[in-house]
Amino acid sequence: MMVEKYRGKTAVVTGGASGVGRCLCELFARNGMNVVMADIEQAALEAAGAALKDQGLSVAWVQADVTSPESMENLESKSREAFGNIHILCNNAGVGIKEAQRRIWTLTPKDWEWGFSVNVMGVANGIRAFVPGMLAHGEPGHVVNTSSTNGGLYSMPTTPIYSSSKAAVTSMSEVLDGQFKMDDAALQAHVLFPGPHLVNTNILSSMRNRPEQLRDNDEPVAYTSMADLAKASGIANMKLTEPEEVAETCLAGIRDGQFWILPPSKSNDKQISRRTESILRRQNPQLQA
Repeated sequence: MMVEKYRGKTAVVTGGASGVGRCLCELFARNGMNVVMADIEQAALEAAGAALKDQGLSVAWVQADVTSPESMENLESKSREAFGNIHILCNNAGVGIKEAQRRIWTLTPKDWEWGFSVNVMGVANGIRAFVPGMLAHGEPGHVVNTSSTNGGLYSMPTTPIYSSSKAAVTSMSEVLDGQFKMDDAALQAHVLFPGPHLVNTNILSSMRNRPEQLRDNDEPVAYTSMADLAKASGIANMKLTEPEEVAETCLAGIRDGQFWILPPSKSNDKQISRRTESILRRQNPQLQA
C-alpha cells in the first residue's frame, strides 16, 4: 500500500528498534517518508536503523528514553535537525510487567512506577515534546498513541498494571483529539489497538530494559514470548498477528482519518459490547481471563 500524500513528510516512532515500531519505521520509509527511529536499546536501534538505511531508505536514529522529558525534548530537537518539520508522531514504546500470575495487591510500587513511567508518561512526554512544534509549523499532522484492546477497551484480570496503563492511553488520546478540535488544529489524534490477535512481538521480555533502581525481585517472568502465552492459554494453534500487519493497519488508519485504529475482530467486538452493555445497564463487570 503506497500512500503518496505522505511522501517527503517526517515521522518519528518510539520503540522503533523492534516489533511494531520497527515495522512502522520501515513501512513509513517505503512510502517515501523521512523516518526518525527512537529506542532505549542503543545496539538494537543502530542495527535496525543501519538495515533500513542500507536499503536506501531515508532514516535516522536517536537513542531516547520515553520516561525522561529531557530525553524526549532531545529527540524532538535531533529529529528537526535531521529532517525539518515533524508530521507524524507515533508514541509506540511500551512494556509488559511480570504480572500474569500475580494479584494486584501483591504488585509493588516499583512495578507500578516502571509500567506507568513507560506506558503512560512515555506518551505524555512524547506529546509535550513534539506537539507544540507540530502546532507551530501549522502543517497537517498526526499523533498516534499505541494502546491495547486489553485495558484500552476492556480489561483482563491477569494484567493489572498493563491494563490500567493502556486504559489511561485511550483516555489521553480521546482528550488530545478533543483539544485539537477545540483549537481547530491541523493535527489529528489516533489511538492504535494492535491486533486483532495477540501480536507476535518481544514485549513480554521487556524486563531486559527495566532500570536497576526499579527492580525489586528476580522472579522469572511467566512467559517470555507470545507463542508461550498462546500455548499457556490452552487454545491449540492460536493465531498470532504479525507486527507488519499492525503497521499496515496503522498507516491505513492515518490515511483514512480514523481516530479508533482498530482492526475487525468478532471476539473483540463481543468483549467491547459486553462491557458497554454492562455499563449502560448498570450491571456488575464480568471480566474474562
